Amino acid sequence: MRSRSLRKVAVVGRGTAGSLAAASVSRLHPDDDHELHHIFDSRIPIIGVGEGSWPSLVQELQELTDLPHEAVQQRLKGTRKYGVAFEGWGRRDRDFTHYFTPQQVSYAYHLSADLLADLLHESTRARHIDAKVHRITRIDGGAQVEFEGRAPERYDLVFDARGFPRELDPGEHIDISFIPTDTAVIRRCPAIVEETQNGPVLQHTYTRAVARPHGWIFVIPLTVHTSYGYIFNRNVSSLEDVEADFDAFLDTDGVTEFEPRAVIPFPNFVHRRIYDGAVARIGNAAAFMEPLEATAIVSAQLQIRMVLFLRFNRPSEHLERDAPVVNRFLVDNMLRYGLFVGWHYSAGSRYDSEFWRYARDRAWPKHRTAADPEAVGCDALGKFDDMIGLLNRPVIDKADRDRMCAVPLTSYAQVSQGLGC
Repeated sequence: MRSRSLRKVAVVGRGTAGSLAAASVSRLHPDDDHELHHIFDSRIPIIGVGEGSWPSLVQELQELTDLPHEAVQQRLKGTRKYGVAFEGWGRRDRDFTHYFTPQQVSYAYHLSADLLADLLHESTRARHIDAKVHRITRIDGGAQVEFEGRAPERYDLVFDARGFPRELDPGEHIDISFIPTDTAVIRRCPAIVEETQNGPVLQHTYTRAVARPHGWIFVIPLTVHTSYGYIFNRNVSSLEDVEADFDAFLDTDGVTEFEPRAVIPFPNFVHRRIYDGAVARIGNAAAFMEPLEATAIVSAQLQIRMVLFLRFNRPSEHLERDAPVVNRFLVDNMLRYGLFVGWHYSAGSRYDSEFWRYARDRAWPKHRTAADPEAVGCDALGKFDDMIGLLNRPVIDKADRDRMCAVPLTSYAQVSQGLGC
């Protein structure tokens, strides 16, 4: 059996990506006699922010949990997300919505990250190891995990879901600072969507992305609370100025009380070695970019599914040749997401502020150098340019209408029209 090369698997991390990976191994491994270790440090809390997703998660959670869609949504205290509503973005000073396709039919979830981890935990058959991991290294025939206070263990495959690095290393990471933000202020506010007693909330909801002088604010409605986050650049705006504008926004939004949750600095990057044949970096360990288009969960889904499909269906003797091909594809896809997100800033916003001038005139123009094929080892930039070229045609041929560059052409078209590009 091809899965004999995958007898012992580890997942390190209990956030969204780690929980998805552990549940996926439990559900998808073709043999019952494999050993799965789910490793996490219980001293590291999951920040229970509200998260958005893409429609692919709806079907995947049903498959992983064996629960009906309605039950999954209720367990997540979730609402049905039909797209992203942009307010104040672009040169037209006109609000617009990026809908999932088919419009007003396809939906994703707004969900609570900590509840998602708990739900997937129930669907995972694994030995749970509560320990701090010092190092994950590739060794002959697999990978080794080194712990604090216990002996190291060898595995055939390790999913590394420990989150983004503290600092970027140019040798390991592609810096995508053409995305101009690097910090999030998270607040939890009262619910604006009421939970029902007889089933899940069916009303259409949207993630709001509201342009503000220092960046933008997301608004994610759950049935237990509403998650707000101010996304900004700490080198352009002070935390004090951001907090003051956040207060003003909540006041105009009719929010009279809130719970501060966290101030989270983050890098925008793609790891150069997402998958090396023995270690698969997933989620925020593989790449991170601000949450404007909810790319985090859908990226983790792709990374996990692709690695598991390869390891379950390809003979082990092909592993050394397969790994670089898969890695290049994943790096390319993450960069395409990054280019799509950064492009949103290219037309500015209704605010002629220091942040928006920096985002439009200084950060976004870096994308050609940052994603240069010679520097990154793939042609994500060329594929992105092709999509922009399609939008500029007077007529798009039928054969091109299903084109993808991380997201479908319909997404590019909606955002382009909304921004006034």
